Formats: sequence, C-alpha cells, structure tokens
Amino acid sequence: MTRAVYVEPKPGWRLYVRFEDGIDGVVDVSTSFRGPMTAPLRDESFFRQVFLDEFGAVSWPNGYDLAPDALYDRLCKQAE
Repeated sequence: MTRAVYVEPKPGWRLYVRFEDGIDGVVDVSTSFRGPMTAPLRDESFFRQVFLDEFGAVSWPNGYDLAPDALYDRLCKQAE
C-alpha cells in the first residue's frame, strides 16, 4: 500500500495529495461526505484542518479519514 506523504486543502472540497511514489494530483472528495461523521467537513474552515495520520490516511480532527489506497486509485484513474 502506498502512503500519502502530503495533503493540502483546495477550494471546492478538493484535496491535493502526493504519495510516496510521486503520484500526485487534486481529488474532489465532496462525494465522500455521507452520514453524520462527515457533517463537520461541509464547513470549509473545518475541511481545511485536514492532516495525514501516522498511516498516511487523510484525516480530520473529528476522526473521519479517507483511505490512502482509495485516493491513490482515484488519482491513477484520473491520469488515464
């Protein structure tokens, strides 16, 4: 599994993500906002608090995270 090594929030609920093997790009994660755990992410100031946890998962202070392998796959598909 490839680890994310950098994440930066972008306008419109998008994230710039770079992985340890050099794959990088911008992913729209707004479609991932389902359920009560994601409600705080709809607030742009909270969304900007994104960070990487010790496993390379894109995470937020409320405990919500996105699996790095799923983001990696999305970036690879965008590049095709």
